[in-house]
Amino acid sequence: MNELTRWIHLEGAVNVRDLGGLTTKDGGTTRFGRVYRSDNLQGLTERDLGLLVGDLKLRHVVDLRSVAEVTLEGPGPLTRFPEVSIHHLTLFAEGGVNTDVEADRIDAERVLPWQDMDEDTLAELRVTGFYYGYLHNRPDSVLAALRALAHDDGAAIVHCAAGKDRTGVVSALALEVAGVTREAIVSDYVATGDRIDHILARLRSSPTYRDDLDARPADDHRPRAEYIEQFLDVLDNRFGGPLSWLGAQGWNENDSQALRSRLRD
Repeated sequence: MNELTRWIHLEGAVNVRDLGGLTTKDGGTTRFGRVYRSDNLQGLTERDLGLLVGDLKLRHVVDLRSVAEVTLEGPGPLTRFPEVSIHHLTLFAEGGVNTDVEADRIDAERVLPWQDMDEDTLAELRVTGFYYGYLHNRPDSVLAALRALAHDDGAAIVHCAAGKDRTGVVSALALEVAGVTREAIVSDYVATGDRIDHILARLRSSPTYRDDLDARPADDHRPRAEYIEQFLDVLDNRFGGPLSWLGAQGWNENDSQALRSRLRD
């Protein structure tokens, strides 16, 4: 895996990379130029837009930000292009302050951006971790996001605010469907740490995120392998693996084949 070829260098986003070049369990690699992951795309410049829409043939944007974030930040400049479909699919049960920053807190009472959970749900998520909370609350959005990434009429990109937590979960599930090794999935997740200072600097420029970010040291926001490992372990131990969990939500073999074809064939 060549990290230098996976990063996409943009002027208005700093955590953009290709999900190609990742090792699969059968000894192959995922394909470049099909699916990308990113931080907030709100600040894309004209040069960035030309690269993404023109050169990379971007046709689908999976926006995992909450309704509150989109309202405060705006829908983004990619909405100007009729050939680009925007799939807004929040992973939050809407209510309260819903941002990556809120979701990044490890203390269970503070991690969850959902303010009205009952005690049984809170107890469950203390065990399973906050990433599983995305699946618990919005399985519909998770499946819709993966299906959007599987469209074959051009490239797709999935993003949230930092491109770390919500994007990390959806990317990990897409890579699981494609048969990527766990080692490579974890490596892709922690790669965001290489850009964390730049990510935080961008988010601090927005009042939507600034106060939450300034309340904690930068290192607290760094992605750690154990976070995504715990998430995948929960799916393994409780559901028989990510594919079994997806199947229980209505994902089928045609869905899997479509996504594998995007990333593998």
